[in-house]
Amino acid sequence: MISAATLHTAWENLPLADLNDIAPGRTLVLAPHPDDESLGCGGFIAESCARGILPIVVIATDGAASHPQSKNWPPKRLVRQRRQEVQNALTKLGLSTENLFFLDLPDSHAPVSGPDFEKSVDTLIDLAKEHRCATFLTTSRHDPHCDHEAAWLMASEAAKRLSRTLLTYPVWSWTLPPETQLDDTMPSGWRLSIETHLSTKRAAITAHESQYGRLIDDDPSGFVLPENLLSRVVRPYEVFIAS
Repeated sequence: MISAATLHTAWENLPLADLNDIAPGRTLVLAPHPDDESLGCGGFIAESCARGILPIVVIATDGAASHPQSKNWPPKRLVRQRRQEVQNALTKLGLSTENLFFLDLPDSHAPVSGPDFEKSVDTLIDLAKEHRCATFLTTSRHDPHCDHEAAWLMASEAAKRLSRTLLTYPVWSWTLPPETQLDDTMPSGWRLSIETHLSTKRAAITAHESQYGRLIDDDPSGFVLPENLLSRVVRPYEVFIAS
């Protein structure tokens, strides 16, 4: 067991490494929701695009559950909005929409087993083969959200079946209370300097305007990106953990 505080400190002190040493070749990025790709690895995507090694980005869920009480933004409209947001975000990072794919799983109900899980894993495998991806990159298994857990399980299974490398990036696990005990050991992995892409990453995150509480104003209980998360993910480096 390890405390979240110890894990955070370990992540923050992982060695800096070049992109090619962290993830040589092409990468398949699996994001649980539209915005996790920008929050967790927007700098990685931008640096990959700058080097001409275009990643494949797959969004697992449709994002329909962020504002369940909104009358002006029913699920179908919100799904369309969030699709457009992720397209806008990736364009800012330098990635064209032909490299973006959607699994269209239900937000907050992504499967962790069963037929829909297997179908999703098969899709990831097919995409990785078609685009010759050497690495799967998804959210940390410690992210405290059911869809993040599902994404980690899907990417883990796809990587195992293809004998590919699996790396993870923390999003919500940055916000775990320091005293939280986690079933883990001291991590190995790297930090990638994204200082030259920091303003681009900020712009990509901001492109997810429905998640900032300004676009959708008729659901007081709706999701709003919290400052304690943004302050941890908008830094001059990103963390990638070896699994």
